[in-house]
Amino acid sequence: MQSLPGRALDRQEAMAQLYERYWLTILLMIRQHVRSPEDAEDILLETFVAAFESEVFFNLIEQQQLAWLRRTAYFKSMDLYRRSARQQIAPLVEYEETLVADEERSPEITFLKREEYMRLQTQIAALPALQQEILRLRFAEGLRCTEIAASLKKNEGAIRSMLSRTLNALRNLYEKQQEGKEHA
Repeated sequence: MQSLPGRALDRQEAMAQLYERYWLTILLMIRQHVRSPEDAEDILLETFVAAFESEVFFNLIEQQQLAWLRRTAYFKSMDLYRRSARQQIAPLVEYEETLVADEERSPEITFLKREEYMRLQTQIAALPALQQEILRLRFAEGLRCTEIAASLKKNEGAIRSMLSRTLNALRNLYEKQQEGKEHA
């Protein structure tokens, strides 16, 4: 009789050969029952681990081993199906309060924000090119006034002043539009 380590190596070699020979066949069979490729791969692995741990498996002839692998893979696929079918599905009514409470994501707020953004874009487009460039460099690129001044070859104080005047002008335009909306 072989020693246990020698017997374990024989089992590993036999399992490796079986895996090489039948992994694709078993995986394709599992994929017929399971939608997710990841779940199918997990079931394939579970099937071969179960075979390796089984005392009966290695006493079977090769055709019986293949049948055992197929049957085990099928049962494991059905187990996954049953588990997913049992998962609780909560009615939307339970979450309605949570959805309504999050006003930041409501369609109305999203629309109003988009409208304000478009209005701001229109106002920025009406500015002179240099002011638009300073705004882009400061807020889109995240550059500081010293970096903007260096890239535009201008005085840092002039850039700070122009940025401040531009932001104030945009603010005033915005406030005038808001007042016009309220009076209309």
